[in-house]
Amino acid sequence: MSIIEAGLDAANPRRYLEKIIQDDVLILPGRKIDLEKYDRVLVVAMGKAAYSMTSAVDLLTRIDGGILVVPNKIKVMDKKFRMIVAGHPIPNKNSLIAAKKIVEFLGKTTPNDLLIFLISGGASSLVCMPDGITLGQKQATTSLLLKCGASIHEINCVRKHLSKIKGGKMVTYLRSDAVSLIMSDVVGDDPSSIASGMTYYDKTTFADAKKILKKYHVEKLVPKRVLYHVDLGVKGKIKETPKKVKIQNYVIATNKDCLEVMKLRAKDLDYSTKILGCVSDNVKDLGSKISGAFSGNKKNCMIFGGESTVVVTGKGKGGRNQELVLHCTLDLSKKGNDIVITSVGTDGIDGTTKCAGAIWQSGKKIDSMERYLDNNNSYNFFKKYGGLVFTGSTGTNLMDIGLVLRK
Repeated sequence: MSIIEAGLDAANPRRYLEKIIQDDVLILPGRKIDLEKYDRVLVVAMGKAAYSMTSAVDLLTRIDGGILVVPNKIKVMDKKFRMIVAGHPIPNKNSLIAAKKIVEFLGKTTPNDLLIFLISGGASSLVCMPDGITLGQKQATTSLLLKCGASIHEINCVRKHLSKIKGGKMVTYLRSDAVSLIMSDVVGDDPSSIASGMTYYDKTTFADAKKILKKYHVEKLVPKRVLYHVDLGVKGKIKETPKKVKIQNYVIATNKDCLEVMKLRAKDLDYSTKILGCVSDNVKDLGSKISGAFSGNKKNCMIFGGESTVVVTGKGKGGRNQELVLHCTLDLSKKGNDIVITSVGTDGIDGTTKCAGAIWQSGKKIDSMERYLDNNNSYNFFKKYGGLVFTGSTGTNLMDIGLVLRK
């Protein structure tokens, strides 16, 4: 658990922002921005790390005001900031209000202002402005995509083509200089996919969105108005998402940063250590991949991160980290009875539960493991037999981190 805790500490946005903001200057790759030359320095923060990112920036330099959109209520900040608590992982009415308030805020900026966007995972749901469809239709579509096994890249492709702000559209409302600082919650760290690329641009098309709906057999399940809107885009009757970047975007922290710190901690504990990398796949396939890559030798530690997907067919309660631990355990038991596997979300929330993930030891095989997996009921398995990991909301999000080790 101390290795996992090292990874969670490495996800704290302040450690990265302290390197970027020094003496009222933004120090970015190939560019320095003097904040003192602007009349106002403003912030728009969206995502699970919105509060912690804004708090860090506010301590490091002068901020004159801004808007934060967060998934849960947090202690009140300075009155210069407006905080909106919105829906995640399904957008709600507050997600609409958040989008409207941000657009209004951007429209009131001037050429003498600097707007700093602080972007983190979860923003796609927290800030929502549907295009051509209703909020209810957007909610239904999002729910289907989350359960069908689609990757976050695929989910966000569809979201971008049903939105007035995603895929680079948000920055079209700007009237000032701006820069976007991003914490990546997607495998590959592509700014066009993180938070649905609200401040970047879009590499996908309406045709891609339609292919995704067909790939996961949900094109007949989504509301008819959704498919109608996508079809209009495919026919060129709706303008495509922006294909050029308007402001500079910088990814300041990634899952890899967490894994490297975990590796150092494991070595301090005298483990022979390797990093499998930032991985993505269905939990069942990923479980086999992880267990297959682990040597099984004693004093060995293999670290991994990323974001798996789950096809939800059962009616149980769980999350991708808990399911991944169960799948890995079934395979690792073939290599020994004293191998420990754990996987947690750096945001502290796994799936539909309030835990971050789970920890388990191979050899502790329970006859009903497969039954719990078949019903997507991993949470209740660990609740009954032990192994749930609780961190509380961490105020950050750099995907999932995990490890396999043998003492």
